[in-house]
Amino acid sequence: MTNVNILLFPEFETLDAFGPVEVLGCVPEYQLHYVSITGGAIISKQGLHVLTESMKEADFSGILLIPGGQGTRPLVREPEFIKNLKDIAIQSEYCLTVCTGSAFLAKTGLLDNRKATSNKNALEWVHSVNTNVHLMNRARWVVDQKYYTSSGISAG
Repeated sequence: MTNVNILLFPEFETLDAFGPVEVLGCVPEYQLHYVSITGGAIISKQGLHVLTESMKEADFSGILLIPGGQGTRPLVREPEFIKNLKDIAIQSEYCLTVCTGSAFLAKTGLLDNRKATSNKNALEWVHSVNTNVHLMNRARWVVDQKYYTSSGISAG
């Protein structure tokens, strides 16, 4: 079994997480896990409550999925979260982002000198988070080694 860890945070975008979950959940070899900083209930921007495991207890050896949403903006400024995210992204075999989830990965430095994308309406903001990322403004998705970034919502 391959772990698929979906990283959730307050005010994540529901479709950013559950669009990919719809597809990844159809793969019999994948085991889905919803994770957050401390575990417990996380509420999406649309009011969906999701019970999560703590990041500290999860096995991140498989796939990491990072959605976007309004919650990315305050959380990208939290050094402890970014450090923990960097550690788990390094452990993961693949790291996937949807929309502004790429800002988290950019902030870790793991996208330095790599190609990536994000939501077209948020490209300037993501660029302000880390100017060392080569943001592709016309791409629906970009793959650079193990990092897969998508431009947002349905592109995820």
